[in-house]
Amino acid sequence: MSQKSPEAESGRSASESERSEAESGQPGRAVDSADTDTTSAARFAAFASSRGRYYAVFLAVFCAVLIISNISATKVIGFGPIVTDGGAFLFPIAYILGDVISEVYGFKAARKAVITGFGLQILATFVFWLVLISPPGPGYENQEAFAAVLGFYPRIVAASLVGYFVGQLLNSWVLVAVKKRMGESKLWVRLLTSTGVGEFVDTLLFCVIAFAGVIPGLDFLNYIIVGFVYKVAVEIIFLPVTYRVIKLVKRHEPSYELDPADAH
Repeated sequence: MSQKSPEAESGRSASESERSEAESGQPGRAVDSADTDTTSAARFAAFASSRGRYYAVFLAVFCAVLIISNISATKVIGFGPIVTDGGAFLFPIAYILGDVISEVYGFKAARKAVITGFGLQILATFVFWLVLISPPGPGYENQEAFAAVLGFYPRIVAASLVGYFVGQLLNSWVLVAVKKRMGESKLWVRLLTSTGVGEFVDTLLFCVIAFAGVIPGLDFLNYIIVGFVYKVAVEIIFLPVTYRVIKLVKRHEPSYELDPADAH
């Protein structure tokens, strides 16, 4: 019956120890199957805290873009056969910002941004309504022009709030769900998938609520199709920029760490 020498046992133990240290990244810490499972799970969902360094900046810009876009959307514009509204110039950026927030900070932080924007839109609507019904002062001759633009604003806001709220939440939920399955790899898959779902629902709801009965016939269908294709095209065009921004924020956001709990 053979016996292993103490030297062999010692060599095997040292080898196992070195392997454990290499896998764990910490000297003297052995890795068992539970540790490996935890590490694997953590790599599936890496998010930063919404109390991190840059979240407040993204939140402020996100809300500003939303409000400016909705005021701009009161004007229907046409470039030949293409019919859209003024919000088309800036609103797609809201989805890009939503992607950055969702990818870096997670669904809870994205939901916080969506709800904050929702509240600010309601506040803006209320203020515009108060200004509209207030009697014009001496020398002010633009009451009709003011009413012509911002008098239509409440319907735009209602359409935007419904479309934006549902679309942005779907966008964030899909992005985070795909990330938790795929981990940090293939960012373009979750960006395009989430944008496609979110923008379609957003565009459809917004167009129906805001302009049904205002834009006639085939022009209305054109408006919906062009709006969706345009917004997705902007996402694709800006994909390299979105990639770079996300990469920079992840690198410089101290709270970004591997945490499967997605706690914020």
